[in-house]
Amino acid sequence: MYIGLGSNIQQPEQQIKQAIEALNDLSMTKVIRDSGYFKSRPMGPENQPDYVNAVVELNTSLTAIELLHHCQQIEQQQGRVKLRHWGERCIDLDILLYADQQIQTQDLTIPHPGIALRDFVFMPLLKLNPDIKISGVGRLGDVTQFQEKSAAAGTDYNCHFTGDIDR
Repeated sequence: MYIGLGSNIQQPEQQIKQAIEALNDLSMTKVIRDSGYFKSRPMGPENQPDYVNAVVELNTSLTAIELLHHCQQIEQQQGRVKLRHWGERCIDLDILLYADQQIQTQDLTIPHPGIALRDFVFMPLLKLNPDIKISGVGRLGDVTQFQEKSAAAGTDYNCHFTGDIDR
């Protein structure tokens, strides 16, 4: 399972680190590894700080819906308040992949629809596992197709690696 994390206010690196610790503290869940920090321009309103993003790989016995609820609880515990669509936030947790499952509900879509189009999602994920196959898209390691789709869709956010997460 892979979870994307993002933050652009209230000490973003610390927010991500705290969320990773909270994920690791969930029952029946263990964070295996993280991608490190990646910085990118904001998606949505441009009058907000750049984002810090990361992806974690984890093992869990929780169902996808249970994991979603725990992610939402972590966001609330860290003080997330949604002021505007795609606006600034102290923490955002998105389930990107849940094993090889495809899930389509009102609350959850897996694989996450933004994987192939957002460099701040696929680049940290690529660092963790280039052999992941994204349903309907292809192998993540064939990164040129993701970069081309991202550029064509105008969703290249100048994502770049900025350092390891000290855990």
